[in-house]
Amino acid sequence: MATETLRKDYPEGFEGAIAGLTLSDVIQLKGINRFSGCISVEYGNRLGYIFFRDGEIIHSEQEGESGADAFYEIMRWPSGSFKVQPKVTTTNNTIQDNWRFLILEAHRLMDERHEGDKTDLSPVAVNTATGSEARPTSTISAKLKQIPGVEHAVLMGKDGIPTSDRSLEGEILAAQGTFLALTADRLGGFFGAGNLKSAAVQGEVRQLLLFESRQQYLSVAVKPDSRLDAVEAEIKKALVPNK
Repeated sequence: MATETLRKDYPEGFEGAIAGLTLSDVIQLKGINRFSGCISVEYGNRLGYIFFRDGEIIHSEQEGESGADAFYEIMRWPSGSFKVQPKVTTTNNTIQDNWRFLILEAHRLMDERHEGDKTDLSPVAVNTATGSEARPTSTISAKLKQIPGVEHAVLMGKDGIPTSDRSLEGEILAAQGTFLALTADRLGGFFGAGNLKSAAVQGEVRQLLLFESRQQYLSVAVKPDSRLDAVEAEIKKALVPNK
């Protein structure tokens, strides 16, 4: 059994609480990093497992249930703790869909489950190519995407969840921005610089800008051939209210 393997044979691993990062964020980071291993998730007296191979989710199980249904059930848990164990593998292969589809489908199912509990004032757009649902981007994000060099922009809460953008690109950008915020805060503490206010990452494939307000983050993906300082200056102009 996977439970016995996790508890007895592989005690080592990274442990943490799903608070600053949502489980969705952790899964996206592992998918992007082509992780192989297992994430065990504990919520109260419930225990679930999500297995990866080269960044793709191949199997999930919880309380006798396995496959995609087990994954969706784990994603419904509102809080918990997790343990990342790269040495844990499985021969089971009950999931064929990629991790991006699984996350979007999990959010869709959660929205369906909660639609009776609250009124959704935002229209839902349907991607005719994939059939998946996606909420429209915020007004600020749409405005910033008009700036030359900006590929995508997403506004998100301090929990890393996009406030209105449920597109795949928005989910990934939010996860990257959240990871950058957590890393920058740790570095700020180490160097005595304090908490993050803004951050910039310059790379060959993608550039990233991150801005912090009292209750939200703004994560912006910038094209690699654009001048990061120039784009940052235009973004700051766009964020200043017209007098």
